[in-house]
Amino acid sequence: MTSSPPRARPPHVADERTQLMGWYDLQRAIVHYKCEGLGHDDLHRSVLPDSPLMTVAGILSHLRWAERRWFEVVFAGGPADPGAPQFVDDPEEAMIVDRAVPLDQLLAEYDRQCAASNEIIAAHALDDVGSHPDFDAARATLRWVVLHMLEETARHAGHLDTIRELLDGEKGYY
Repeated sequence: MTSSPPRARPPHVADERTQLMGWYDLQRAIVHYKCEGLGHDDLHRSVLPDSPLMTVAGILSHLRWAERRWFEVVFAGGPADPGAPQFVDDPEEAMIVDRAVPLDQLLAEYDRQCAASNEIIAAHALDDVGSHPDFDAARATLRWVVLHMLEETARHAGHLDTIRELLDGEKGYY
């Protein structure tokens, strides 16, 4: 089983990058926390009748897709990779996960993508702008992308919290 990263708030007094990344890493760690002890069937179980793709597996896949899309593609200018089904253009399609895929694999893939994002973040100034010619959002600064992804991750951590409580009653902030 993939071990969960530590859940700690950033220091109260620190530079902007330290605080941004501290809050971002906390949200990523909460994603792990919401998956602890989850059984395979529940990983793929939908609890929202009108949102069948909103499963723990679907959210993990979507978060991995968003990490790659925003940092490697939009910001760093990498290929959109349309041949890889997990990196399609439609965010909802990125939530479709084969039922055979286990939690450990999904978390490991998410962690690898977060590590790749962190390398890009570390290599650039927060005021640097993206470089992909086909995305208007590439005009955004790295700061904007990090803040957007912090918001995206926190929102989905909240979804995971609700889904987990509906699945098996587990709850808790951190």
